[in-house]
Amino acid sequence: MKKMIFSACLALAGFFGLISTVNAEGLTLEGPPKIAMLYISPTNDGGWTQAFDEARQRLEKDLGIKIQYVESVPESASAIRPAVERFIKRGANIIIGTAFGYSDTFKALSEEYPNVAFLNGSGTTNGPNLLSFYGRTYESQYLCGMAAAAASETGKLGFVAANPFGQVNWTINAYAMGAHEINPDATVTVVYTGAWNDPTKERSATKALIDQGADVIGQHVDTPTPQLVAQENGVYGTGHHRDFREFAPKATVCSSVWVWDRFLKTELEKIIAGNWVPNPNGALLSMQEGGTDIACCGPNISEEEEAKIMAARDKLLKGELQIYAGPLYDQDGNLRAAEGEVIPDPELWQMDWFVDGVITQQ
Repeated sequence: MKKMIFSACLALAGFFGLISTVNAEGLTLEGPPKIAMLYISPTNDGGWTQAFDEARQRLEKDLGIKIQYVESVPESASAIRPAVERFIKRGANIIIGTAFGYSDTFKALSEEYPNVAFLNGSGTTNGPNLLSFYGRTYESQYLCGMAAAAASETGKLGFVAANPFGQVNWTINAYAMGAHEINPDATVTVVYTGAWNDPTKERSATKALIDQGADVIGQHVDTPTPQLVAQENGVYGTGHHRDFREFAPKATVCSSVWVWDRFLKTELEKIIAGNWVPNPNGALLSMQEGGTDIACCGPNISEEEEAKIMAARDKLLKGELQIYAGPLYDQDGNLRAAEGEVIPDPELWQMDWFVDGVITQQ
């Protein structure tokens, strides 16, 4: 999905944009907190925005604050600016965006409204009153890769991906690495659709992978189409964004799910407390920090294999497991991380290589 596109310039700028100067005193809201959210798509999109809206509902209960929102705000300044300014005129002093394409406009608005706190999911800009955030999706996809290998009878896994960007490739590699924890001989064949949300292309890609022998289909695209096609064809799959057992209960064995409220609750409480100083480089959230989690496990996974998956999940939640830690080699034998090293974030964003067992198709 275009809202999640993180270009290579992120790595050059240092994760999540240029480092900003932070006011030493931090931001203290003028008056009681009034929160508003801007969604890039409808709340019933089944994936990205629906996950944010479900987080909004949980936050209302946890914080005891009603949160306003507006749906389907395009990634253009002419749409973003009036939507934000309407909320501010109504008294909103915390604005939460949900799109990569909101980044520049949020930056400009944060400078024009220094007494308003701005946050943006999958954004690339930061400032004294602006924080962009995203999740380390490779952690939850690693676990779903374990589940995929556990459910597979053949060891042939398929993966429907949007674009060959770093944050997509890191999920593919992690998926394969997780699969190899269960079956060292497992392969992951990848088809890129070239689009974040194109059910027609996703259906075609999924069917092609099944025709090639894949009996579990993973994904890093927005819609549940790959899981629907898997179920229609009697194979298994793993979802992305939300628990896709909602759409394909007979097929989906694991889903990488967003848990935005875990992070946002803590960050909003910091803002409400006063003297808020956002991280000048943004927030790239681990599972431990409230980025993603998994919904697991579905059919065809034994109790023993589920126990392995949940043990790995427990380590990730405790910060005891690093997915991209060395020694780590790519499929051409190049050392990507030496013993005792962890691949730094700028290199993750630029990931254009694959581990053993990954087969890519366009």
